[in-house]
Amino acid sequence: MNRQPSPVPRRRVLLAGAGAAAALAGPSLGASPARADGRYRPRAADSLQPYASYWFPDSLPSGTPGDGITWRSLAAWQPGTDRDLAFNRSTVPLARRFTPVPANTTARAGQARISALAAFDHTAGNPSQGSATADTYAPTHWALLDELVFWGGSAGEGLILAPNAPLVDAAHRNGVPVLGTVFLPPVAYGGQLRWTRDLVRRDAAGRFPLAAKLVQVATVYGFDGWFINAETGGGDAALAAEMQAFLRALRAAGAGQGVRITWYDAMNRTGQVGWQGALDDLNRSFFQDASGPVADSLFVDFRWSARSLADSGRLAEQLGRNRYELWAGVDVESAGWDTDTDWDAILPEGRDQVVSFGFYRPEWTLQHLPAGRTPGQFHAADDRFWAGEGAAAARPGGAGGWRAPATAVADRSTLTALPFATGFNTGHGLRWYEAGKVTSEAPWSHLGLQDRLPPRRWVVHTEGQHPDISWDFDDAWRGGSSLLVRGALDAPATVELFPARLPAGAATALDLTHRLDPASGPVTVEVAVATRPAPAPGRPAPYVHLPAGTLRPGDGWRTDTVRLGPLDSGTLHALGVRLTGRGGAAVAWRLGALAVHDGPASPTAPGGLRITDTAAVDGAVSVRLAWRRADGPVRHYELHRRLPDGSRRFLGGTCGTALYVPGLRRAGTESAAEIEVRAVHELFTTSEPARVQLPW
Repeated sequence: MNRQPSPVPRRRVLLAGAGAAAALAGPSLGASPARADGRYRPRAADSLQPYASYWFPDSLPSGTPGDGITWRSLAAWQPGTDRDLAFNRSTVPLARRFTPVPANTTARAGQARISALAAFDHTAGNPSQGSATADTYAPTHWALLDELVFWGGSAGEGLILAPNAPLVDAAHRNGVPVLGTVFLPPVAYGGQLRWTRDLVRRDAAGRFPLAAKLVQVATVYGFDGWFINAETGGGDAALAAEMQAFLRALRAAGAGQGVRITWYDAMNRTGQVGWQGALDDLNRSFFQDASGPVADSLFVDFRWSARSLADSGRLAEQLGRNRYELWAGVDVESAGWDTDTDWDAILPEGRDQVVSFGFYRPEWTLQHLPAGRTPGQFHAADDRFWAGEGAAAARPGGAGGWRAPATAVADRSTLTALPFATGFNTGHGLRWYEAGKVTSEAPWSHLGLQDRLPPRRWVVHTEGQHPDISWDFDDAWRGGSSLLVRGALDAPATVELFPARLPAGAATALDLTHRLDPASGPVTVEVAVATRPAPAPGRPAPYVHLPAGTLRPGDGWRTDTVRLGPLDSGTLHALGVRLTGRGGAAVAWRLGALAVHDGPASPTAPGGLRITDTAAVDGAVSVRLAWRRADGPVRHYELHRRLPDGSRRFLGGTCGTALYVPGLRRAGTESAAEIEVRAVHELFTTSEPARVQLPW
């Protein structure tokens, strides 16, 4: 990335395939990641394994695709023949958000926002529904994001990527739209201008069939739009004009479905690839023309400067647009929080922020860690990247060095309706827990099962030492993780958890499920509830503390219910806990679940559970299952296998109504494997099961 102009700027482009960066000088923007050893990871032998979808616009490359790669034409795609559609369709609607009083004095509401371009796996090998590993990029700082781009694409695999459903479900639960990628690579990375011409080709009636197809894909799959990056050189002004007309047709076709477009600063109005590092006369027509908006936002190439960003913001406003619809690219792929960035060009001290900014490849927080890394190590790094070291989210950011996003950008929240519940599940784990018991020893990842998590890492109010707070994977109440607070509590400590606008009435109650680790000293726990917002940025909310009991080592998990009716307020603005130790003894207090509700509720059972396909792989059987959606509100579905001894083993979960389960083996002499599916409510209560048998 070039943040400052240089006599011979490095080329910053979307990488066209694993290993392509080694073939050319300089780093490059965007690619399907290879394995850590640099080799492509081939598709599993199991023909039933569904993967996230990817296509070429129409014509396919010459030759033969590599192992595990399937070349597909988007022009030929039809929902009715999409074998994996049920596994790739998101079902969680995009939640509405509000902006609470910021946690610090430098985070600005209504100004700079953040886009992130993240690669979650190789283009041709990204499982549709998670995988059997906890070593995965599991973003949790949704409150700071305004848009997430599902990054990837290569000339040898496919150029158009639809995000997988678990990612979209997790993002939507937190109010963040997700965009697929349309990548037209440079010639040096295998790009062919015919693919650009395929994309913008008109039919006999003068329409753009692939604009309609992109809208159809986003609508059917359930995501929010497209990041479009045209970097194939060799075009001319006529091709650029067709691209601009294509964007306008795409915007018009998707307007009724809420489909949004982000344009990358590459192709300009001459048809050449110019990387302006600004919004200017050469690329403005792809952002706004005389008829109005063409793209919803523009990702400004990395070679911006303080002057070019200031000029870009002014030009956006002259065009009648919001300057914060411009994302200034910040490449963190190789250096993360050590990235050399002119932050004052974006986030000047004491003045309005200039434009928004876009992180390229923030999954660095996972990838820079050595082999053998743990989920806890990843989340510690990810929290440092987004919130800063220590309690930086509650402190103003300083000049120079890393500007953690939480110090500059106001967080947002979706906690506006009851019931609300969380098990502090980050979407991956070393095992699966239910009611504090392990029901699967297998590592797993599935972002669609991620809970809504505390957005501020970590804001603590105390006159004593600040405890250490982290996601912990050694024990959990439900899912794969819990919230662990450790330290010598030499004074009461209030840990802020959630800003909210939750309605509260006479029947409203808060359930807290928690326990102490064996070596911990006793802890007195109070629920911290604020019925008014914080008086000013950086100031604590006016908490009322309600007793939730005293825990002692050896008590095990317990749930305490606190009635909120006596607060006599119609709205809860903040939720937290206050912990008081004894004599400064070290404590290790674990929070497994929190729920706010007006009474218990359970979902109805799904119906029609059936096996739709099977395959034998290495002496085991893999299956595809489908069922009918349960009536009423359902958070997600969970599948278990009922073993001959009557115990249940967790197989997986999904927000949709189809699941792929690999590796089933016969247990003892059973004649058939019994599989159950249950609907899960927002309060994590479960329905009666639907059952099906897999004969051996």
